[in-house]
Amino acid sequence: MKLYQADASPFVRKVRVLILETGQDGDITPAPVAITPVAPDGALNAANPLGKIPALERPDGPTLYDSRVICRYLDTRVSAGLYPESRLWETLTLEATADGIMEAAVLMVYEARVRPEDKRYDGWVEAQWDKAARGVAAINTRWMSHLSGPLDAAHIAVGCALGYLDFRHPDRDWRGPNDALAAWYAKFAERPSMQATRPA
Repeated sequence: MKLYQADASPFVRKVRVLILETGQDGDITPAPVAITPVAPDGALNAANPLGKIPALERPDGPTLYDSRVICRYLDTRVSAGLYPESRLWETLTLEATADGIMEAAVLMVYEARVRPEDKRYDGWVEAQWDKAARGVAAINTRWMSHLSGPLDAAHIAVGCALGYLDFRHPDRDWRGPNDALAAWYAKFAERPSMQATRPA
């Protein structure tokens, strides 16, 4: 299988962490791409008509895209149990919350890097940060008991979301009002899979 990826993407990192946690790294070949919303990649577009990463090309079926779809497929492929039936809806909801944080944080980056300077809107950037901050606060308030349980896909998504905030928005203090989540992340970030996928 081939994974279209860019190491800085938090959505790609989520898939890569899951691959390592489930021992599938020997089955998947990285296919690095350099894209922005206005600079697509031809090979990626052929695999995923939306032109987004990650995308997982398989020999026995259509290419899969969207990190949640890929993670669910890879989990099922080896019966890893990272989407446990006993708490499936909680896992999926927390994963979606983490993905929403990632999306808002990525859009903030695009506003500064892709949009011409005279068309940038600070109010829109702050609105995206508000979404990310609300998501982080909700996890800190409502989801710490889940994060204290056995590893599942939501743990991976939250870890990658917080890592991306540190990577791209280090001047924004998500830790200050979220002590419990900050303490959890400090430990989770030490996992070998997280260390191996740290963006540079």
